[in-house]
Amino acid sequence: MSEQPEPAQEPVAQPDQPAQPIAEGDDVETLAVAVAELRPALEAILMVSDEPLDKVRLASVVGHPVADVEEALAGLAAEYAEQGRGFDLRAVAGGWRFYSRPEYAAVVESFVLDGQQARLTQAALETLSVVAYKQPVSRARVSAIRGVNVDGVMRTLLTRGLVEEAGQDDQSGANLYRTTSYFLERIGITSLDELPELAPYLPDMDDLEDELASVAGLDAPAEPTPEPVAEPAAEPHPTPAPTHASPHSGSGTEPDGGTEIT
Repeated sequence: MSEQPEPAQEPVAQPDQPAQPIAEGDDVETLAVAVAELRPALEAILMVSDEPLDKVRLASVVGHPVADVEEALAGLAAEYAEQGRGFDLRAVAGGWRFYSRPEYAAVVESFVLDGQQARLTQAALETLSVVAYKQPVSRARVSAIRGVNVDGVMRTLLTRGLVEEAGQDDQSGANLYRTTSYFLERIGITSLDELPELAPYLPDMDDLEDELASVAGLDAPAEPTPEPVAEPAAEPHPTPAPTHASPHSGSGTEPDGGTEIT
């Protein structure tokens, strides 16, 4: 009696298990099962990223081989350029990221700055000038030179990225401040050596001495001025003439934080 062949065993269904990472090359891992369709997945990730993402990281997230991810990124970039989209996909800083196209820069700038652009007040510009020419300098020194409390204006300059901390004074321990590279960029120079000389704008030495004396509170008493006499025989009673403080002296506080809306 001939033996009957045993029936082939059908594969037993296995319960669903999470995809296990498999090696892709020597130092790259991707998922054994792709998470989603490659191109839309890449677009979704890049849309929410605020920094360039490299192809290895993208491959590990979407579950596709690195070579396929690299090819898809290049294809998307070419597709956007061909269609004339308002954005580009660029390879920068070792990764990929979306950027608005250069020809639409004016539109983007108008949108971003609409209702938000504020220019520096005269007080802030004067404070910034003192820092630029005296740096590194403390707030107290700036206040003494300007003759007003500049704390509020200095906070504005720090927030705007025009001024930054530069250590502490060895004697007083006060924080020192200096201008930033953004300050140079905004005024269109590459070095502080390109700042204009102050000599043509300085007052005469006599005026300067009076200014310094006023700031230091060392003003000499003014010459007496005789009062009008009621009777010819009356002796004049001299009284000191009112002194006028320098526009840059005093102990006041700036009326604003250093910006005004335009």
